[in-house]
Amino acid sequence: MSKLPGWLGRLGAELTDIGERLDQRRAEADAEAGSDAGPEDTVTDHVPPPPTYAPSVAARPDPVAAIPWGMRVAAEAGWRLLVLAGTLWVLMRIISAVQLVVLAFVAALLVTAMLQPTVVRLRRLGLPRGLATAVTAVLGFVVMGLVGWFVVWQVMDNLDTLSDRVRDGIDELKRWLLDSPFHVTESQINDIAKNLSDTIGTNTEEITSAGLQGVTVMVEVLTGLLLAMFSTLFLLYDGKRIWQWVLRLVPAQARPGVAGAGPRAWRTLTAYVRGTVIVALIDAIFIGLGIYFLDVPMAVPLAVFIFLFAFIPLVGAVVSGALAVVVSLVTQGVFTALMVLLVVLAVQQIEGHILQPFILGRAVRVHPLAVVLSVAAGGMIAGIGGAVVAVPLVAVTNTVVGYLRAYGQEESRRRSPAPHGATAHEVAPVRAPGSPPKAADLPADRGKEGPAGPGGPGGSGESREG
Repeated sequence: MSKLPGWLGRLGAELTDIGERLDQRRAEADAEAGSDAGPEDTVTDHVPPPPTYAPSVAARPDPVAAIPWGMRVAAEAGWRLLVLAGTLWVLMRIISAVQLVVLAFVAALLVTAMLQPTVVRLRRLGLPRGLATAVTAVLGFVVMGLVGWFVVWQVMDNLDTLSDRVRDGIDELKRWLLDSPFHVTESQINDIAKNLSDTIGTNTEEITSAGLQGVTVMVEVLTGLLLAMFSTLFLLYDGKRIWQWVLRLVPAQARPGVAGAGPRAWRTLTAYVRGTVIVALIDAIFIGLGIYFLDVPMAVPLAVFIFLFAFIPLVGAVVSGALAVVVSLVTQGVFTALMVLLVVLAVQQIEGHILQPFILGRAVRVHPLAVVLSVAAGGMIAGIGGAVVAVPLVAVTNTVVGYLRAYGQEESRRRSPAPHGATAHEVAPVRAPGSPPKAADLPADRGKEGPAGPGGPGGSGESREG
């Protein structure tokens, strides 16, 4: 019994020592955890874990991942479209501010595309570049001036006759209205004429201001003509150097593609202008002959108007044909007007289905919907000049975009790594049945055969294809 208290004392001391060592180790572990964690991670009390019966709460996803894929694509495309729309708006504002200069330069491009083949032919005959350019420009401007003078001369020469015919047509229309089943009385017709006269008399100031505005327009037209003439002269003489200077403004990475698209765009524009001139000349000749044989006055000026309006696709043919029909209706009566309408429709059908596909070709073929929309947009932006240049601009843009797309695909294919293995087998070209195999298709050991073998000069290898 004397030994029991000593044993219990030693046991209590050992338990006390073990407890102190456990507390020391716990303090060291807490100190290490506190040094690794940030200020926001240090806590004084341990948070107990949630009970097992508590419902699980899903973590919140990333906001980008929460947006649907289609909406993200639409947003990415939307802000890029807004940037493009803003760029186009600024560009259109700049073009509107210098509209006269832009239209004059575009007209110079069209005239240059029409006259440049003549310069090339004269250069081939041995004329220097300056002399060939001067001869072509002088002859072209003289011909255009003579055409304009001829139209004005014909209109002024037949103006008295046309006014008499118009007066007779109005009297005939008045008699037809009196005898028609519409029960129109002569007093009503006189009231309409009096109202028209009073309207003209009360709006004299507006008519005068319109006349002054017309004088301003004439000054702008003459300025544009002078700009177009000088631009045409320099484009004919130094067009190649101007194009090389423009290429230096293009970034170096895009320069090869633009350099390849430029000549193709110019060929498209030249083909369009030349084809349009030929088609317009055929329309003017045949419709003018029909009008002449139907004894309609001013047949030649009407033919010239038909030639000029043919440069406005779709709309120009309708306007010029309607003008011819109205003149024939007023001067010769309903029967002659119907005959003129048949002539116009027949010639325009032949033009649309035979002449344009044959003369213009596929290079400048534009869908009719694109023609209508481009002519309408060009007319709204820049009037008659915009309607004239809209379709060639669309044709040239179509050619440039098609070439750049093909060029980009070819560049990406050339820069991509060479296929190998199963991929090479899938993309390998298939040889046509009956065609001789190429040297690249032959095995490596067969390419080393002698002259009589397939890879030699006498075989069916690559040498035969060369």
